[in-house]
Amino acid sequence: MASLNKVFLMGNLTRDPELRYTSTGLAVASFGIAINRAWTAKTGEQKEDVCYVDVSIFGRRAEIVGEYFNKGNPIFIEGRLQFNQWETKDGQKRSTLRVVADNFQFIGATSKR
Repeated sequence: MASLNKVFLMGNLTRDPELRYTSTGLAVASFGIAINRAWTAKTGEQKEDVCYVDVSIFGRRAEIVGEYFNKGNPIFIEGRLQFNQWETKDGQKRSTLRVVADNFQFIGATSKR
């Protein structure tokens, strides 16, 4: 059976991107985005929900995100979900779900650092 792992997200950065380089020189930018969703409840009351997502992006795209994006800037992300599991030194199991971005788009104006 075929499978598909593709995500499209649009939201605002929750923190400045953290740009670093691997030992092989590959750029990696990590940041969070907040995606807001508004709806009307059956009672007519306006409701809002926020989903926070951690994102990583690699290569030249990571350098561009690190240079041109700041906390609060809107961004459109295209990527895939990645699930990581590990065990801490004291034996506790941990896991995280994040988006690995393949591409992004500027939405509106961004401020240059």
